Amino acid sequence: MGGTDEFPVGTCPGMCPLDELVQRERQGRLHRLELREGTRQGDPARVVKEYSRPAAGKELPQPQELRPAPVLLATVRYLLGQVAPQADLPPAEVHAFISDRLRAVRQDATLQQLQGAPCVALLERSLGYLLHAGYQLCQEPPARFDPHLHRTQLHECFSWLRRCYRDSCHDREPAFQALFLLYNLGFPEALRQVLQLPDHVRASPELRTALAVNWAYLEHNWARFFRLVQALPYLPICALHRHLGPTRRLALLTFSHGFSARNSRCPLTWLAWLLAVDSPEEMAELCRHHGLTVLDGAVVFQRAAFRDPGILVHGPSQLLVDSKRGEAPLLEVIEDACS
Repeated sequence: MGGTDEFPVGTCPGMCPLDELVQRERQGRLHRLELREGTRQGDPARVVKEYSRPAAGKELPQPQELRPAPVLLATVRYLLGQVAPQADLPPAEVHAFISDRLRAVRQDATLQQLQGAPCVALLERSLGYLLHAGYQLCQEPPARFDPHLHRTQLHECFSWLRRCYRDSCHDREPAFQALFLLYNLGFPEALRQVLQLPDHVRASPELRTALAVNWAYLEHNWARFFRLVQALPYLPICALHRHLGPTRRLALLTFSHGFSARNSRCPLTWLAWLLAVDSPEEMAELCRHHGLTVLDGAVVFQRAAFRDPGILVHGPSQLLVDSKRGEAPLLEVIEDACS
């Protein structure tokens, strides 16, 4: 499960080594999510080991500074079940805390060379949270939510998890391989890697659906694409969400060429239904954003009028995403995806 003659095996029984808790409390570096109510003192039941950037020449931590696999998994579940639902703090602040502590979890796992099921359990739950957070924070400014760092963490988790899958069989591999493909929609290398998976993985319902979505995207079959997307559950649509804006832009470009005519009118209600947009009003705004004329509840497609607005803001979607979330706590949603 972890540890060799060269790598330590963690013995820390809590979410944070005692020495770190004392040091950070003395230096005033405890997060307010880690404090006892109404004090500046750390609560051992809430303090979580923070990420420490590796440095050249730095000695390996001692076993008492590292958390073993069961403690790491309990830490992840605490972060997702107790910290993530915090409603009295800004969501971006809560995410920054969880993201840093999840990095520390993965760092402990790396230092101990965790492998197999214990490592997979940590990575699957981390990915579930990161995909959820990427959607929930999609409108936060870069100063509060760094999308580049977020993408980097997702890519690292996917890469590590998929290496684990190559070493042994795991029940949820098809679902997470599907999430990998949806997150990397349209990327040839991701598709190539998925097509090289074993037959029994590629034949799973989750991966067959993800492949169908990918083929519809590559074929510019927008009606089929959005029909398939509307049927995706919560985490898969969170994985795909970052591609919705660019995909709708491509669809409008396609229609601007295919339906370009002086007297042609396309009803906004129909177009909103086709592209799975929440309302005709939102559809009208999207059309105007791309230089298209909107008249009397319809859009006029003209090839010369279309313009590329550049960077698109990834807004929320009640129809495609929020309606799939349900009332279950986040930890339950992610545990269901991992079991």
